[in-house]
Amino acid sequence: MKNPIIFGCQGLVLTAHERSFFKEFPPLGFILFKRNCSTKTQVISLINSLRDVVGEKVPILIDQEGGRVQRLSPPIWNAYPPPEVFGFIFNSDKEKARQLIKTNYQIIASELFDLGINVNCAPVIDLSEKRGHFVIGDRALGSDPKTVGVLGKAVIEGLESGGVSGMIKHIPGHGRAEVDSHESLPRIDSCLDDLLSREFSPFIQLRFAAAAMTGHLLFPKLDPTHPVTFSRKIINDIIRNLIKFDGILLSDDLSMNALSGSIDDRYINALEAGCDVGLHCNGNFQEMELVAKACPGIKNVAKSRIRVFLKKVADVSENREISDINELNAKLRKGLKGFFNFM
Repeated sequence: MKNPIIFGCQGLVLTAHERSFFKEFPPLGFILFKRNCSTKTQVISLINSLRDVVGEKVPILIDQEGGRVQRLSPPIWNAYPPPEVFGFIFNSDKEKARQLIKTNYQIIASELFDLGINVNCAPVIDLSEKRGHFVIGDRALGSDPKTVGVLGKAVIEGLESGGVSGMIKHIPGHGRAEVDSHESLPRIDSCLDDLLSREFSPFIQLRFAAAAMTGHLLFPKLDPTHPVTFSRKIINDIIRNLIKFDGILLSDDLSMNALSGSIDDRYINALEAGCDVGLHCNGNFQEMELVAKACPGIKNVAKSRIRVFLKKVADVSENREISDINELNAKLRKGLKGFFNFM
């Protein structure tokens, strides 16, 4: 089994140094960012290079949520509405919103599938909160936990219909955070009962998901010392036993400023706390080498979840439904008229 880390890479092509490193230390998968995506031909070539080194079945991840978070951007790729648009529609027509968001992510999945990308780090099922930092903002599907659960499930259905696996984030809930976890560690002082009725609820509804990404969040009433990604207590007691999520658990990006300590210590702390796989996104070679040297063996329970995840990704791609993308695009544009301008 490959090493329990997802790595980024530096640019539009795989360098000789990266090729040698990834061959010596094969990660479980890779994640792409805007710096890696220029044209369709280039992205396909880069993904083929990654798979040539590590193996054909390696997962290739991307964040293609729509709105502000699109690593594949116009004019080469479609523009997609921010997820909150579907929450607005849900308020007046629940079934229309559910069908439209499923269609939206079927189209996204089709674009990803054609490039060789088989995992989309979506949906965001954090709640929209009045005092929450705008880093979530319009990425949230709404402020009502049931609405977010219904729409989040439709996102996963749409992605899987198009041959791409989804990933729920940021477990157990980033919405009430008042700072951006890319910049500093958010502190959420809510009590367990309050969190259970709000933040945790969408994750309970989507606990069947194949994969989830942690939020780098401090919940002092649950663990006064450790952020979620480093908290054995929160991962075991809340994510695994209360939410009952049993899929593969990835850390959010280990390079984010919410976390402290050296990059290798962060990686070890995340895995020791109960994350199955670490996520390192920036492509910094010195950091990746430190992570490689620190990489521990994989625990049996993590091996089992990783195997299930890899099989799920393969099965979803193999069982992809073939759809008329022009027809889906027309349906989406008609349904979103007045809510989102495709230009």
